[in-house]
Amino acid sequence: MAQNNATKASDGAGKQHAGVRQVWRESPTAVKSLLAGTMINRLGGFVQVFMVLYLTHRGFSDTQAGAALGVYGGGAVLGTLIGGGMSDRLGPRLTIVSTLLGSAVLLPCVLYLDNYWAILAVIGVSGAASMAYQPASTSVISHLTPTERHVMIFAMGRLAINLGTTAAPLLGAALVKISWDFLFWGEALAVVIFSTVVATTLPHVAPDTAGPADDGAGDGGKAPRASYLAVLADRRYLMFLLAMFVSSVIYIQHISALPLTVRHLGMGVEVYAVLIALNGFLVIACELLVAKVVQRWRIRTAVIIGVLLTGIGMSMYALPWGLAALVIATLVWSLGEIIGYPSLFFAYPAQAGPPGLRGRYLGASNALYGLGSAIGPFIGVMIWNRFQEGLWIGCGIVGLIAGAAAWGGVRPKAETADGATDRAGGEDQKGENRRGGTGGSGTADAEIRTAT
Repeated sequence: MAQNNATKASDGAGKQHAGVRQVWRESPTAVKSLLAGTMINRLGGFVQVFMVLYLTHRGFSDTQAGAALGVYGGGAVLGTLIGGGMSDRLGPRLTIVSTLLGSAVLLPCVLYLDNYWAILAVIGVSGAASMAYQPASTSVISHLTPTERHVMIFAMGRLAINLGTTAAPLLGAALVKISWDFLFWGEALAVVIFSTVVATTLPHVAPDTAGPADDGAGDGGKAPRASYLAVLADRRYLMFLLAMFVSSVIYIQHISALPLTVRHLGMGVEVYAVLIALNGFLVIACELLVAKVVQRWRIRTAVIIGVLLTGIGMSMYALPWGLAALVIATLVWSLGEIIGYPSLFFAYPAQAGPPGLRGRYLGASNALYGLGSAIGPFIGVMIWNRFQEGLWIGCGIVGLIAGAAAWGGVRPKAETADGATDRAGGEDQKGENRRGGTGGSGTADAEIRTAT
């Protein structure tokens, strides 16, 4: 009975698409705390940004410092996979709190280690612990939020991430002027605050109640055996993961290859800075507004359009229009990010995973995004050095492949693990018939408390 009550808080019965304020107002306290905690965590995310500068400050070589940053990134990819499995086995709250506290304990240890290999080990494990919470956090938010509002709520999550990530380097630079030690202790403090917020506000959701009991896709309602092998057996989801990976490789070129293009055109670093700032401004200012429209689309449509626009926008950097091409290209791929990425990175992976595997589905998608972001710069720079503008044409071609993979990999909503019929445009009469209340946060919180 407790499980059924918990399910009511997440199935979105009778709820329609809503605006930003209404979605925030009616979201459970646990969801609000996760979004706020995510911004605090990203606001305190100094170490990765300043790691190379810190290690060279301590006398390590540029190569050693770069390798350490790579180890941190590799640990983060592994951590998302581990965190997905932990979420399914231990439950989201225990996973989030334990991994965050582990990261908070490990980070300051770097200050007191002199051996390079010991520093690498701590950095790698710390990177894994710092990112292991993500699948569990996304799983909780998707479970406590009606399906119709996933796009909007995850757009809010991306806003929290972007605001924190934008401000973190500035705050970190201020701390460095005081002491490098403040950098590590400051991030550890932010992580502890986040874990405390989670521990005090998040309901306990047992591992076997991570989703509706009858969510199993194609097996008569029986959840598949909890293993990443079960994720690999889902061929359609593998196609989606391909789209995720390719999209991340394309997307990261704005950091790796775009500055090379700007320099090749004889423009200064300030032009590149303006392009990056333009992207950041558009995402922060417009994503929630666009989500009000996109949330009414089929999720497959949002993902495909987002992926295609990202590839098309990147390909436009090859146009011989000078600064105009750079600006237009940035506008196009930024629009693709705004339209598609809340669904691509959060909403669909959360809906695709059946109970007992939702954390692993999210862990797999996060890992593929991290892997693409890690190897994308190497691929992009290598191709740029050989073909220059041919890189951007290739991004357009590969973007079409990613769009095709998304079309084949993203199931219509009726076939996802949520088991909900597609309510595009709010026309699901079944949802209307199941309506049992106002759907406000008070009702949802009451149902969550019953489940605990």
